Amino acid sequence: MFNALVVERDDESGKTSAAVRQIGEDDLPQAEVTVAVEHSTLNYKDGLCIGPGGGLVRHYPHVPGIDFAGTVESSDDDRWKPGDKVILTGWRVGEAHWGGYAQKARVKPEWLVPLPEGMTTRQAMAVGTAGLTAMLAVQALEDHGLADHHGPVLVTGAAGGVGSVATALLARAGREVAAVTGRPEQADYLKSLGATEIVAREELTEVTKKPLESERWAGCVDAVAGAMLGRVLKQMKYGTSVAAVGLAGGAAIEGALITPFILRGVNLLGIDSVMQPYANRVRAWERIARDLPMETLEAMVQDATLSDLPQLGADILKGRVRGRVVVDVNA
Repeated sequence: MFNALVVERDDESGKTSAAVRQIGEDDLPQAEVTVAVEHSTLNYKDGLCIGPGGGLVRHYPHVPGIDFAGTVESSDDDRWKPGDKVILTGWRVGEAHWGGYAQKARVKPEWLVPLPEGMTTRQAMAVGTAGLTAMLAVQALEDHGLADHHGPVLVTGAAGGVGSVATALLARAGREVAAVTGRPEQADYLKSLGATEIVAREELTEVTKKPLESERWAGCVDAVAGAMLGRVLKQMKYGTSVAAVGLAGGAAIEGALITPFILRGVNLLGIDSVMQPYANRVRAWERIARDLPMETLEAMVQDATLSDLPQLGADILKGRVRGRVVVDVNA
């Protein structure tokens, strides 16, 4: 028997509740690889899965946790052997498939990637889906000519998990970073990550009818969408790109027009980390291990245990979590 955070739903009221419970290996879903989980993390999706479900969880009882890192305990697939250190992010694990908020997980072999040399499982989960997404966004901007453009790169939702890692990665690459936040008290934190300019959220949330605005940004990692993305697109420099990673401000791009695309050649790049092919994941993780300063990463981290997750899940849905949460499932 081992510990897991189990979410259950009352059939009559539809309300969910989450608590740490003991489960056995026979309770785990069928799959080829069993992993002894060491660390997990907390993302916005996790908050939904711990709490109301958000349409992501279809069957209860459920074990959330869309990310985890640990050691292979047993494997029926030649790609992995006992003792291998591995990372899992995405693939709807923690949503449709039981996830990493447990001391053991059973998953498909193709969902795993090797832990980069020199990186610990705790550091990997300080990165997690948020950091992987940030890295994929930065690589997409680079692949679309970021080096050819001078000036600041905008990061929206900069104090969140994706934004924090994107800010640190861009700063490490020598870019000026303009960090957008609606929380002025986070300015010192963002500057510690390498931001050279703090932009108040209010500067970018007003919907305007102008087809274009003055050119300001050499690139953008956007975690907000909504009215902010509509406004940012009009301020992008000629031939630059926006990597869209989230929709904290809503799924619609309010105030958006076709003009930035056809008059300035702006690119809107969609970033998905859930179903990324294996080779892209390995490329991103190797770059993270090489280029993300671990001392900067540590400054983002809040440590937690399985029993802390119900409250933290509620907090992240309300925008009260800064940086990255690392969950020691064995603590």
